[in-house]
Amino acid sequence: MKRSSIYVCQTCGAEASRWFGRCAGCGAWNTCVEEGVSTRRTKAGAQARNPPTPITAVSGSSEARQSTGIGEFDRALGGGIVEGSAILIGGDPGIGKSTLLLQASSGVALSGSRVLYVSAEESLGQTKMRAQRVGALSENLLVASETDVEAVCEQIASVRPVLVVVDSIQTLYRPDLESAPGSVSQVRECASRLVSLAKTTGAAVFLIGHVTKEGSVAGPRTLEHLVDTVLYLEGERHGAFRILRAAKNRFGSTNEIGIFEMQEKGLTEVRNPSRLFIPDRTGNGSGSVVVCSMEGTRPLLVELQALVARTAFGYPQRVTTGIDGRRLAILVAVLEKRSGLDLSAQDIFLNAAGGVRLDEPAVDLGVALAVVSSFRDRPVDRGLVAIGEVGLGGEVRPVGQVDRRVAEAHQLGFTRCVVAKENLRGLKAPSGLEVVGVAQIDAAQEVVFG
Repeated sequence: MKRSSIYVCQTCGAEASRWFGRCAGCGAWNTCVEEGVSTRRTKAGAQARNPPTPITAVSGSSEARQSTGIGEFDRALGGGIVEGSAILIGGDPGIGKSTLLLQASSGVALSGSRVLYVSAEESLGQTKMRAQRVGALSENLLVASETDVEAVCEQIASVRPVLVVVDSIQTLYRPDLESAPGSVSQVRECASRLVSLAKTTGAAVFLIGHVTKEGSVAGPRTLEHLVDTVLYLEGERHGAFRILRAAKNRFGSTNEIGIFEMQEKGLTEVRNPSRLFIPDRTGNGSGSVVVCSMEGTRPLLVELQALVARTAFGYPQRVTTGIDGRRLAILVAVLEKRSGLDLSAQDIFLNAAGGVRLDEPAVDLGVALAVVSSFRDRPVDRGLVAIGEVGLGGEVRPVGQVDRRVAEAHQLGFTRCVVAKENLRGLKAPSGLEVVGVAQIDAAQEVVFG
């Protein structure tokens, strides 16, 4: 065993043989730290343990999946936990990461499989208190309080569980590394050790990770490359709703989301999220429009709220919550150029109700109509849903899966849908729902506001 020192960037994990002021990988300044690493000399001429195999001889069987008993969690994972996979889950402190994984561990344990929950931040008594609160008590759910990654690996080898949860990866350490727990090299090496063990034993491993101020998982970027799936639990810490979103998934889609509600006994599934994001709409205020966004295979109806007011400063504000601010700026420019609206001296505030984040272009038409509604102080019909993408020429472009969007609107009691004119081809509107096609943003305003 030979020890040496390297210099590592705390932001991206880039390594160098000497000290640097600015990282060559990410460009950040003053992020260099010196860390001790251990290197092993390999024998010259060592043969590969896994010789190359013709791809035609490789077994093409599909991956076996283990259900957690939580439908929304399984949806975000792509249908369940894949055997031997490594999943990293991040989120703000107190958002519910430990609670969600303890509930998922209980669901797997109740199915008869053995689960090991490693609590590196809390004592066994604290873990037991949380388990009692959420009802996660099972003989097959084993808990351990350990921070040495080698000791954790020994426990995995002796227990042979199908699922391992490590809470959290930043608190584990390798004794042969001189750096402190939570440092770049410790996080990388501990995660690599656990991922390698998951591949060899077939046990699925969940790693809970801390997040930075920007919302990304703390530690080197290589941590996200090591694992198979990266999940983020989002939502307001003091709010009731949480959204589980996949940023990376080798075994499923990254477009699926899981929606939960924080209650006294833990996180519960929200089976009909469209009703969640559409509150009681009995009022008659302007600036409110319902849009339909596809989150994977599920249509989601969300209320958009816009407020347009004369600015008190020299430069108008464009503030958004749940919508990309640059997209709002583009749509405002389209309304000014193509519809003749003077919004240059107006502050515009846009909010997606319920704390959901909408990235799909299909909500463009709803955003534009909400801004026009607030600017003109003309309310939009409460039974209307806007679906369509708006181009720079003011044209309303068609979107995909419009039949599923229209069906969801009809199921929730809406009576009118405004869509792109090209989406009317082959579309069969449900009974009691009027579907109107428009080709330009001006035509959409005429339909909505008369």
